[in-house]
Amino acid sequence: MSKSFVNKVLLGGAVAAGAAVWAIAPRTFSDKRRNYVPAVPDVWYAHRGLHDAGSGLTAQYANESGEYVALARRMAMKAGYGSPDTPGVIAPENSLAAFAAACEAGYGIELDLQMTRDGEVVVVHDGDLMRVAGDPRRIADLTYDELTRIPLFPTDAPGACKAAPLPLALEEPPLVTTPDNAPEGYYQHVPLFADVLKVVAGRVPLIVEYKFDDNSKWDPRDVELMEKGDALLQAYSGKYVIESFNPAAVNWYKENRPEVCRGQLSWWPYGEDKPTDPVALGKEYAAGALLFDWISRPDFVAYDWKGGNSPQVKLARFMGAVPVSWTVRSRDEYAQCCDQFDRHIFEAFVPDEQ
Repeated sequence: MSKSFVNKVLLGGAVAAGAAVWAIAPRTFSDKRRNYVPAVPDVWYAHRGLHDAGSGLTAQYANESGEYVALARRMAMKAGYGSPDTPGVIAPENSLAAFAAACEAGYGIELDLQMTRDGEVVVVHDGDLMRVAGDPRRIADLTYDELTRIPLFPTDAPGACKAAPLPLALEEPPLVTTPDNAPEGYYQHVPLFADVLKVVAGRVPLIVEYKFDDNSKWDPRDVELMEKGDALLQAYSGKYVIESFNPAAVNWYKENRPEVCRGQLSWWPYGEDKPTDPVALGKEYAAGALLFDWISRPDFVAYDWKGGNSPQVKLARFMGAVPVSWTVRSRDEYAQCCDQFDRHIFEAFVPDEQ
């Protein structure tokens, strides 16, 4: 092997390493100081609020989730939602009751923004209502008025992780329609982001995630969500940071609101959640390696808790990005990742520190 070849290999490796460091680098300290950027508040963040039905409440976490569900219900009732006589779910994920419960318990909140067919900014995670309401219709195809008449977890017991399908929901095509009138009795529905901000009222800090159908695309409707969501946040006096899986959304804040603390969401693709399309999978791996951070130059990296020991997260942390874990669902998971992250998004267990 010639000396020239070895030198070329070493040079190529150095260039590749330098390019990776440049790509992963977060916002500079001087940029933060110039724009008076606040840090991510140091609290535990309740994933989609403190909820008694929804995300994370699977059999895998049953040993600890009962205590969590009981706390969610107590705190929701303390805030004026439901009562001991309420037979079903009181505080489903991403509901006003779940956010009020988190505030009563003193937890920060992580929540998700999408936009309805009539352009209202609402708080909901999935692109459709199947998991949380048994209704297969998409958020983008429904008006907010319709959403107010669709109960979350309408027939489910506390602790349910998935709503039972509505009648005709599993037909091909689905034949579910919105009722003409609101259901009787107590229920929660997908809320307006404006109403969530009124309920929280600055009592706890927020991590606000902007959600999109395709994180590799960017269209006028996506820009509309950014503009409307940010307008609501500009009128809000409480503490908040923003995040997204879509680098273009985080870049929107870099370009338009540099004074806001911004975060890049990511994960390393594995298991059944990996895309099957090779091109899409390649993009996911690149995003998981944080190679698109050059677009957003984030202040924090919100990463799947299993990836806290990865080289890219360690490097981002070394260069000044705050690592935030998602979503920790047990004391054991917290013990595995607590040294690798500075902030934590949790559900399905009650942190000992609280």
